[in-house]
Amino acid sequence: MLFSSKPATIVTADQALPGRAEPIPTAKTHFLSQRPLDAPTPEGMEVAIFGMGCFWGVERIFWNTEGIWLTMVGYGAGTTPNPTYQEVCTGMTGHNELVRVIYDPSVISYEALLRVFWEGHNPTQGMRQGNDRGTQYRSGIYTTTETQQAEAEASRDAYQAELHKAGHGAITSEILPAGTFYMAEDYHQQYLAKNPDGYCGIGGTGVSCPIGIAT
Repeated sequence: MLFSSKPATIVTADQALPGRAEPIPTAKTHFLSQRPLDAPTPEGMEVAIFGMGCFWGVERIFWNTEGIWLTMVGYGAGTTPNPTYQEVCTGMTGHNELVRVIYDPSVISYEALLRVFWEGHNPTQGMRQGNDRGTQYRSGIYTTTETQQAEAEASRDAYQAELHKAGHGAITSEILPAGTFYMAEDYHQQYLAKNPDGYCGIGGTGVSCPIGIAT
């Protein structure tokens, strides 16, 4: 959905839409695994949250990654409480389209997830991803622990060096402690599993991330 008057910067709290007190309706279970989307994080597993552009394609990347126990899409890093997709699309909630994953660190490390993140999109485009333009498509890592924050920042610096070598510009990804994650509507959850030929506008730079590679 395109809005010609979308703001080019993230709106401030006093500019944002008011939202609502109650969560919007969403799916109860994951379309592929049938696990409850509100399932508590199992003991020994951890949570990671990423924004890489349109969340339909991003979620598919992660549900196809070994070690991921559950994926879901939603909105975060904004101001408006319990926003709808239509509201997020105006750019007046401040939110980003996000994918929240629960993963098993005995199978896949957070560093490995960061590599999936960096290589799965172009993190140098500011408030867009490909032809998708607006603050909801910005690149971002939203950390749930101090260790994640440190690892994310280190990975950014390592990948920036590789991007420069390949002639790309500066990384624009935000790296912030995760705030409230608001679940997106039912039809967005696992969208490309329900609609295999549906739209996916994300794509990487072709530059390999050096995380986890011995040098």
